[in-house]
Amino acid sequence: MTVAERNVLTRRAASVSLLYNITLTILKLLGAFLTGSISLLSEAVHSATDIVASTIAYYSVRAASAPPDEEHPYGHGKIESMAGFVESVLLLLIVVYIVMEAVSRLLHGAQVANLDVGIYVMLFSCVTSYGTGRYVSRVGESTESLALRSNGQHLMVDFWTSVGVLGGLLVTRLTGLTSADPLLALALAVWIARNAAKLSYEAYQQLIDRRMEVAEIAKIHETIRDTRGVISYHKLRTRHSGNAHQIDVHIVVPSEWSVVQAHDLADELEQKLSREFVPAVVTIHVDPYDPAKEYPA
Repeated sequence: MTVAERNVLTRRAASVSLLYNITLTILKLLGAFLTGSISLLSEAVHSATDIVASTIAYYSVRAASAPPDEEHPYGHGKIESMAGFVESVLLLLIVVYIVMEAVSRLLHGAQVANLDVGIYVMLFSCVTSYGTGRYVSRVGESTESLALRSNGQHLMVDFWTSVGVLGGLLVTRLTGLTSADPLLALALAVWIARNAAKLSYEAYQQLIDRRMEVAEIAKIHETIRDTRGVISYHKLRTRHSGNAHQIDVHIVVPSEWSVVQAHDLADELEQKLSREFVPAVVTIHVDPYDPAKEYPA
């Protein structure tokens, strides 16, 4: 996949997510108003926050795809990491709100009305949030966009919470048990908090320049070792910047080689690694072989 193709996919997925969340939030707010359900209201607040998250994802993938410039010579990839972290904070704020409202309902009681409206709204939410969430997540995985992956997780959380709210409304509809609504809201809060913690950890790791995954690093070692002319290599460093892979390494070449030969080999290796890890920024440092030195095997 080329960088241009990636940019088209990420922007399209971010746009779909944003438009979907706006539509769903309006429906859930209407359903919550008509039914008085705290679990449905929690879902509406969740979706409203998803609008903010989708907006962040939409603008972050556009900003992160901008080429390096004079003030940002390493590009803008970390904008996506920051966006993912902000989204996780928004999820935690939702948890606080849901817990406060659910506890209040349990202590003081509340009636739920017009349950059929809420049931139809949540049934629609279940079907559409699953399809949209899977689409956004697939694009996020294929393009390695943390912002879209985070947004896709938001949508999949939306699917599962919608299933839970639908089940709670059905229980209330069939049994008249009004406490099922706030109890379900508390269960949703635990689920959302778990996902928020996971998202924040992943975003934090990218912001502090954690290395690439073990399997990816193993592939880098394999690619370097399979490149003819490389005697040895050392000082391999990797990190993620948004969706981009940052790789730099020192290679050892025969001391009798000309500058042109060494440069051509470095170019060849850079191109191999760039094709293997799209998009990637690869920097190869060339060292002449010195028999007095010990090199890694």
